[in-house]
Amino acid sequence: MATGTSPLLESWSSFYVMTGSSAAALTGLMFIVITLVTGVDRLRRNPDGVSAFSTPTVVHFCAAFLVSAVLCAPWNSVVAPAVVLGIAAVVGVAYALRITIRQKRVAGYDMDVEDWLCYTLLPLLAYTALLVSAILVLTPSALYAVAGAVVLLILIGIHNAWDVVTFIAVNPPKDPPSQ
Repeated sequence: MATGTSPLLESWSSFYVMTGSSAAALTGLMFIVITLVTGVDRLRRNPDGVSAFSTPTVVHFCAAFLVSAVLCAPWNSVVAPAVVLGIAAVVGVAYALRITIRQKRVAGYDMDVEDWLCYTLLPLLAYTALLVSAILVLTPSALYAVAGAVVLLILIGIHNAWDVVTFIAVNPPKDPPSQ
């Protein structure tokens, strides 16, 4: 890390380079997946499904990337990154709650326990852990919670991306795509 960086954050730099790179790569793969399934007529019939399930996956990957980037930056103290992460966490909690409402509106799909866990509860847990860590101003033990939240967001994204892709693959549209 750069000279003048907080020693507390410097010890985490390789972890956040790895998680940030992974989150960025997985975000790119989600763009490819969505591009490949645009011909599926289901997406046009039920656009709420994309905004309720695919978009949050990209947001979780981007949140993991953002946290990783913030914690790789050459901060002189932990206060400024704690403020940035606190703001991002509040936005993440609000987003997770908003998505929960959107997911309840999706017509033709009833979420099961695994869906509620992976699409609503775990993201809310991850963003709440980020918020608590930011409030604790990134103390040494709070940094483990941040790391756990970042890994959790990436794992949630991987699970949810796989879930969406397999749902589309296993449930092809009954009618051929409209021309």
